[in-house]
Amino acid sequence: MNARLQSLDAFRGFTIAAMLLVNNPGDWGHLYGPLAHAEWHGWTFTDWVFPFFVFISGMAMTMSLSRRAALGDDKLKLTLTTVRRGAVIVLIGLALNFIPALDLDTLRWPGVLQRLGLCTMVAAPLAVYLGWRGQAAVGLGLLGLYSVLMLAVPVTGADGVIRTGSLLPGQDTASALDRALMDGHLWAKSKVWDPEGLLSTLPAVASQIAGLLAGHWLATRRSAAERTVGFFLAGLVLLWAGQVLHAWNMPINKNLWTPAFVAATAGWACLLFGASFWLLDAAPDEALRQGARRLAQPLVVFGMNALALFVLSGLVAKLLYTVKVGDASLKAALYAPLAASGLAPVNASLLFALLFVAVFYGVGLFLFKRQWFIKV
Repeated sequence: MNARLQSLDAFRGFTIAAMLLVNNPGDWGHLYGPLAHAEWHGWTFTDWVFPFFVFISGMAMTMSLSRRAALGDDKLKLTLTTVRRGAVIVLIGLALNFIPALDLDTLRWPGVLQRLGLCTMVAAPLAVYLGWRGQAAVGLGLLGLYSVLMLAVPVTGADGVIRTGSLLPGQDTASALDRALMDGHLWAKSKVWDPEGLLSTLPAVASQIAGLLAGHWLATRRSAAERTVGFFLAGLVLLWAGQVLHAWNMPINKNLWTPAFVAATAGWACLLFGASFWLLDAAPDEALRQGARRLAQPLVVFGMNALALFVLSGLVAKLLYTVKVGDASLKAALYAPLAASGLAPVNASLLFALLFVAVFYGVGLFLFKRQWFIKV
């Protein structure tokens, strides 16, 4: 197997490009359904994007940490280096949240990068010290513990009423813990719960462990065809498990990162990565493989500087809202010609998002051509 898999970079790049697309519409009031998060229970394409990135991060950890540990690298050093990387990602996320208000009293503590960093910190020793069986046991244990805490522990909701097992916004165990530890520092739109809160990071770690396990399967000496079929079968089983958990345990819910959500998103990740792996790295037909690689090259460009492009896009998005052009924001000024173009509002909003992605593809291509790969 090649040291650098095109499929791994392309899948990571697809995830980052999708993040940029769904995070930067021209008008939040005009969105196609799949480009908005589900209001609560349920899912859309947008809800799949973040767990895909967590999953692919787990895969990359196996391909690097587990392999290096098996070759005899110092395990403690590998673990501490990766934990440090996770801590830096958390700090970058906090710094992004600090802009533009620059107010510690209202700083949102949770966030996408904070969750990704915490998952990396927790998963690092698992990747280094445990085999796939131990990792799977920890992942299942985390999902079981989370289920018990969410369904069996009585908590006081944001309305002051004590309930057990409620999964409505602001009434669940996760939101109660977030309010107890981070009151005043939660997502501004909800104030009483946070989609990247502390307790729901436990099942998010399970999503990263699913990626670790996928990485183990990818690294086996089995044939490319066997590995591809394995990804497809695992994806289908996980989708089935997600539906069972949705009916029996807790519904699919991105904000709560329920076990059903973990299984379903890991299932789709296995299916998509399996297809990517076959087309870009494993197909015996050279012409097919090279053609697929040409088509996927923009995704590889995004994937090679994924974290840097995500952070930069967040900064630019904040500047577009903060910088004023007359009485309007810079974003409103840039969007105005599209809004007045005669396009349907949802299409104008989507076009703005596509142009935003295109700009950052240009940035990524500039870095890629110069072989500048920004790492944490």
